[in-house]
Amino acid sequence: MTQHDADAFEAVPRPVVSRANVYPASFELATHRHRRGQLLYASRGTVAVTTPFGAWIAPPERAVWIPGGTPHSVRMIGAVNTNSVYLETMVTGALGEACRVLSVSPLLRALLVEAAAVPREYDPAGRDGLLMSLVVAEIARAPTVPLALPLPTHAALSARCARFLERPTVTEAIDGWADDLSMHRRSFTRLFRRETGMSFAQWRQQACLLSALPRLAAGELVTAIALDLGYESATSFSTMFRRALGKAPSAYRGVQEP
Repeated sequence: MTQHDADAFEAVPRPVVSRANVYPASFELATHRHRRGQLLYASRGTVAVTTPFGAWIAPPERAVWIPGGTPHSVRMIGAVNTNSVYLETMVTGALGEACRVLSVSPLLRALLVEAAAVPREYDPAGRDGLLMSLVVAEIARAPTVPLALPLPTHAALSARCARFLERPTVTEAIDGWADDLSMHRRSFTRLFRRETGMSFAQWRQQACLLSALPRLAAGELVTAIALDLGYESATSFSTMFRRALGKAPSAYRGVQEP
């Protein structure tokens, strides 16, 4: 979308606007921002959203809420079809000013796909206006799911986290990280929680989980992923995965839309 198209899109005189896109595998959208809040949903494939404050991954049945004005980049994992809605502040309500991943119910999924066919300057009092109002209502009641990875702003800690994310593993110990930053263990743990809002162990597990999701979507074997991430077995990895997301890793493996 060109800058002219983006400006025209933002200026549409409706509180909710929708659009659909098709992207090839591994396509990346450079850092950009929208005046409106965006719900980014991939009806096929997986999207990874990165902002200065963290990273969020939305596999099938999930969507990312991106508040208006938030700088973000998007990476496509596999071939991706997106259905996004862009909301003015007047209708964002309780969605909040922080990115998060939302669960997409079958009804919300159908509404998001249908909304993409609605003309931009639809009749607010007609069927299309009712559909868009229902989209907003269903987004507002969608539960948040734990698929976020906060990133620190502390320069040295941020650099250490970036190195870890290149090859995440649950075997890395907190003492090694504290040594890398020339800090006592207690000082490091305080800094880490202040910067990320999570304990080191929670963040490490979440990083491994988010690393696993795109590999599962690409069809990789659960055992291979588990061992790469430092788990002793596929069973121990699957136990963690099910506890975090409520489903077995196999539920996310190689999912394709019919």
